[in-house]
Amino acid sequence: MSEKTPRAKMTPAPRRLLARVRDLMAGTGTAEQRLDQIAKIVANDLVAEVCSIYVRRAGDILELFATRGLKPSSVHNTRLRVGEGIIGEIAALARPFALADAQEHPSFAYRPETGEEAFHSMMGVPILRSGRVIGVMAVQNRTRRNYNEEEVESLQTVAMVLAELVSGGELIDPQELLPADGLASAPLRLEGLRLNGGIGIGQAVVHRPHFRIERLVAEDPDVEHERLQTAFVEMHGAIDDMMTSEHMKASGEHRDIMETYSMIARDQGWLKRMEEAIKAGLTAEAAVQRVLDDLRARMAQVSDPYLRERVHDFEDLAHRLLQHLLGEPSGPDLSLLEDGAILIAKSLGPAQLLDYDANYLTGVILEEGSPTAHVAIIARALDIPVIGRIKGVMDRVSEGDPVVVDGDRAQVFLRPGEDIKRSFLDNVRLHKERREYYNELIPLPSDTKDDQHVTLLANAGLLVDVEQMRDLGAEGIGLFRTEIQFMMRTELPGIEDQTELYRRILETADGRHVTFRTLDVGSDKTLPYLESDDEENPSMGWRAIRVGLDRPMLLRRQMRAMVRAAKQCKTDVSIMFPMVTEVEEFVTARKLLDREIESEAPGQKIFAGAMLEVPGLLFQLEQVLKEVDFLSVGSNDLMQFLFATDRGNPRLSDRYDTLSPAALRMLKSVVDNCNAAKVPVTVCGEMAGRPLEAMALVGLGYRRLSMANPSIGPVKEMTRSLNVANLHGFVEPLLASAEHSLRGKLRSFALDHGVAV
Repeated sequence: MSEKTPRAKMTPAPRRLLARVRDLMAGTGTAEQRLDQIAKIVANDLVAEVCSIYVRRAGDILELFATRGLKPSSVHNTRLRVGEGIIGEIAALARPFALADAQEHPSFAYRPETGEEAFHSMMGVPILRSGRVIGVMAVQNRTRRNYNEEEVESLQTVAMVLAELVSGGELIDPQELLPADGLASAPLRLEGLRLNGGIGIGQAVVHRPHFRIERLVAEDPDVEHERLQTAFVEMHGAIDDMMTSEHMKASGEHRDIMETYSMIARDQGWLKRMEEAIKAGLTAEAAVQRVLDDLRARMAQVSDPYLRERVHDFEDLAHRLLQHLLGEPSGPDLSLLEDGAILIAKSLGPAQLLDYDANYLTGVILEEGSPTAHVAIIARALDIPVIGRIKGVMDRVSEGDPVVVDGDRAQVFLRPGEDIKRSFLDNVRLHKERREYYNELIPLPSDTKDDQHVTLLANAGLLVDVEQMRDLGAEGIGLFRTEIQFMMRTELPGIEDQTELYRRILETADGRHVTFRTLDVGSDKTLPYLESDDEENPSMGWRAIRVGLDRPMLLRRQMRAMVRAAKQCKTDVSIMFPMVTEVEEFVTARKLLDREIESEAPGQKIFAGAMLEVPGLLFQLEQVLKEVDFLSVGSNDLMQFLFATDRGNPRLSDRYDTLSPAALRMLKSVVDNCNAAKVPVTVCGEMAGRPLEAMALVGLGYRRLSMANPSIGPVKEMTRSLNVANLHGFVEPLLASAEHSLRGKLRSFALDHGVAV
């Protein structure tokens, strides 16, 4: 019988523990005696057999200063370099670790003098002072204990208070805690939101547009009007120059963005408000600032994230006007940097990014930002990794700091140690080698070793995605998200505009089949011109086909544009409806589509399908398969609803596995029913783009997978190394398992059979 893990409820409230630590720190005795007492009460309160406190010494050495549970003789004798062992890695990354079996961790470094071989689990946190790591505090247990979030936070709180004692000068000379330059420069790892993938390494270039406006009151309004007009003309000329630059020559979404930006710059309403401010007695530059401040204040009251994001375009234009009015330079010469530039900003407009030479720009980090931000779209076209929503990064970085941007994992390393930097340089090299290998796979079929063809399709939402799909060798578009184009507008696009967009998509696909998904708005995707009520749970609220059926003219106009585009391009297309919950919803939507086909293009072949995202539709699967031409499994929402978990909740996002027996049995039932009804079925969620999950889907019987463009190469490599017959025989018996996840077994199969996952 295994030992029981101590229960989290035995841990006192963090406030109580903190009060005891503070009392000890204010007590009598030497600093080392107080440190010993703190180690003792932390071990007791956190139900740990070991509590150890390491202090950072000169030369980036972590020295054991106090312990409860390890051999007392190891104090001042056990030393680790920053980056060495788990303790050293906590210091190097400046983040907590919670490991059920520390001895299995690749960074584990055994020190025989401590007697720690009996302890398996470890939780450690950095001791920080002014952003710099000055020590590490860790607890250990004999059992393989899973430390919970509350326990990690408790230890972090104690470490924060403990920093006062460590840095107070009683334990070591305070000068030892300073880096060589005397500045706080702790390595930091920060997480954000992926806006564009890739890895970038370089020096920090901090974008802080600040304009000192010394003259606020105009002496002569006519002179200020003339200055404003001149600045507008100069700004328009600079934007026109951008439009003719090398990066803007190719057609695509990035060029559309800049054309829209140019139109905003010429908006007479914006100019009129500035002229009115000048009439009121302000200088031209003060008028620009005034209009921008008013806009910011109004937009701050808007809950819609897309509308809030658009304020960055106006900020960009206002700053550009101020540059012309005040004679400020547009940006630094990045060619002077040895390692390339990582641009760091609170926010950026699309033209502000283009102010920097893309030949030397290796990454972008933003405190704000969203996937539909115009700067993110421009960066994708330029193949620059971008991470957004890194809160407070502007206050944590200095000009010239070394920075690593890992766009694939949405993480940033500020002032990384040489080992981390070296590993990412290796990753860049490996990434390049892998990309070259994937390029070699482009002309090859995605057939398995036993000649089973797996159709690999691309998910897209922008024209540039379709261009990349074609270049990467995907067989078509399995999911085109039409809502992104609607979200980039301030008013509903007309039928002509929509038709033109869909026509360009079909032409760019160059004969490959395209599946359009009708508007999936609501939830986290709202339209500024479509009124909706605040909902407590918008992901399960008024969204997707529910909006389309309640606003049938919105849905009909969109489908009319799709039908017209198909007719103009003389090609078949597929149209699928998102979040279908019952058969009647699909039947109603299809009738609307049939009316548009009959009206616009009689005889035009349009395939109609449903997205399986709501578990309720599983119980009408037999009936819905009689109505649809095809079915698409939207695994992201389907798994979220199946497990009743919010995938955006960090506490729950990894709690249930898509490779659990329950999830795989459900997916097996879907593909079996589709095959029996002879209805094509595609998986178009994140599962399809992960090689291990894609392997499992192929083993269940799926032969059509749709994924993000970067996943096409890795998944094709997997299919070409796979024997489906062996996998099918392996997977089928596992579906009856009661285990939490089959991930480990599937990974073992891949390793044993040489499948590239």
